[in-house]
Amino acid sequence: MTPVVDPDHADAVGVAIAQFAPTADRARNRAVLRQLATTAVARGARLVVFPEYSAFFEPKLGPSFVAAAEGLDGEFVTALAELAVELGIHIVAGMLETGEDPTRFSNTIVAVDPAGHLVATYRKLHLYDAFGDRESEWVLPGTVTDPETFAVGGLRVGLQTCYDIRFPEVTRRLVDAGATLVLVPAEWVRGPLKEQHWRTLLTARALENTVFVAAADHTPPVGVGASMIIDPMGVALASLGEAADVAVAFLAPARVTAVRAINPALALRRFTVVPR
Repeated sequence: MTPVVDPDHADAVGVAIAQFAPTADRARNRAVLRQLATTAVARGARLVVFPEYSAFFEPKLGPSFVAAAEGLDGEFVTALAELAVELGIHIVAGMLETGEDPTRFSNTIVAVDPAGHLVATYRKLHLYDAFGDRESEWVLPGTVTDPETFAVGGLRVGLQTCYDIRFPEVTRRLVDAGATLVLVPAEWVRGPLKEQHWRTLLTARALENTVFVAAADHTPPVGVGASMIIDPMGVALASLGEAADVAVAFLAPARVTAVRAINPALALRRFTVVPR
């Protein structure tokens, strides 16, 4: 089936959110990534974003996560790059990266392009030491550096992760670096009111920055699912429920320009973001 694209926005980019429940079976996770990415391309996607911890996951953080960590030249990124070349798309997904501390790992998001090149990485800045969890016991916090962004068509894409969405400064720094689409791979843990938080925070980040936001979560039993793509006016263009699946929306760069013309919040703001 050929996707229908608005002729007034022929430069619109097909962006897919792909959600599933990663496990400790790394080969199985890669097989699911392949299946979902193939489906996304059939639906018109040029960019597919997968969840945080797509490479490996268990319900409780522990030594097994450290053992599953690998370098950026390891099996997971190599497989993503090969898949991106095969399908001719950009792929973004979460992995566990080896770090300087042998007892911990980096919670890293990687982006590969249709040529198989690693075009951006992001190491989670705000660790999930909340709601009874202690991610910092096993994960190294990312260093605050200049954001790494990349282009897909007329969109400039930035990366952040899960709990970071509760800190608006992260998204604002990406937008200051030129991002018009922010990707949020996540493992948003279920709990009282957590799905409401997820939807509200994602929508707020899109609205206050007048950008597109595309967020991909784990499905239950641990995650909430509910992956979504939101436009600069807070409209949910695509969303998923609780099952493993793919949803695609066609994002036109002109939409960002048009929204900013009527809501110039970025131009009117009187504060900057300063790292601490």
